[in-house]
Amino acid sequence: MRILTPDGEEREMRAVWFDDGIVKMIDQRKLPAKFEIFEAKSVEDVAYAIKDMVVRGAPAIGITAAYGMAQAALQNRGINEAYKILRDTRPTAHDLFYALNLMRDAIKNGGDPVSMAEKYANDIIGRCEKIGEHGEKLISDGYKILTHCNAGALAVGDWGTATAPIRKAHRNGKKIFVWVDETRPRLQGARLTAWEMVQEGIEHAIIADNAAGYFMRKGEIDMVIVGADRIAMNGDVANKIGTYEKAVVAHENGIPFYVAAPISTFDFSLKSGDDIPIEERTEEEVLFCRECRIAPKESRARNPAFDVTPAKYITGIITEMGIFRPDEIEILRR
Repeated sequence: MRILTPDGEEREMRAVWFDDGIVKMIDQRKLPAKFEIFEAKSVEDVAYAIKDMVVRGAPAIGITAAYGMAQAALQNRGINEAYKILRDTRPTAHDLFYALNLMRDAIKNGGDPVSMAEKYANDIIGRCEKIGEHGEKLISDGYKILTHCNAGALAVGDWGTATAPIRKAHRNGKKIFVWVDETRPRLQGARLTAWEMVQEGIEHAIIADNAAGYFMRKGEIDMVIVGADRIAMNGDVANKIGTYEKAVVAHENGIPFYVAAPISTFDFSLKSGDDIPIEERTEEEVLFCRECRIAPKESRARNPAFDVTPAKYITGIITEMGIFRPDEIEILRR
């Protein structure tokens, strides 16, 4: 992805990479105020980075875990131990488990761990570029597109999932406008997606999470594209909390609602979204904004990180293999 560094240099770089035995990543907790690189020097550091959301986004979590497994192998750490440490970081994103299983099997079969991790990262990023190529065809010149959370290059390594079609459309000369949901409580839309839109030079505006319906009813949103953290066999999709609401309101207003995700995000072992484990994070994320408490000290909070959007509200799922209706997912299993 294109990055304008604090010193004014424009660079092409990925959100996470492996360098001389260290897993390096853009520290997404600091953006947009600061651009810093986090260095994970052990599997415990990698686990911390995933759990504390230094890195986030299902495909990027998977890539980070793959590098973590490679690092553990180089440091002669037990592969099963590393697998368990990384597995226990976050429960919802399927890419984490997809990557861990792939890496564990490859290492046990004598594969070179670093080469395997690099291959995995390149493969996922390539798949997401294909998502962009397929999804770009859905975007007409002049479209206004709503996103939720950050399903951009930061969430993948490059290109993004939901933003891949947007980037392709922009680079192909289509005039588009992106409505960026702020995405409480961690504000991944306002902080990260908006930052990516600035890097790409894509016209956009940040809106409060509860403003999307207002703009839909006014006819100012032509389509919705979101990412996914896990997709069940029946087409139900787990994604950042608030996605379900956007899908229902889009359906009510006759607006197409698309999910963009690589095959690594599909969990073919789950029959429906009811079976998807939903992470609940600390209440401090809701009660505080950075270091400032925004609620009465007596108040408590609940903080589910994801919700499940039923397949009936989803127009199509954009994958590297093409665009499919939720009831066509069986095709992708073959």
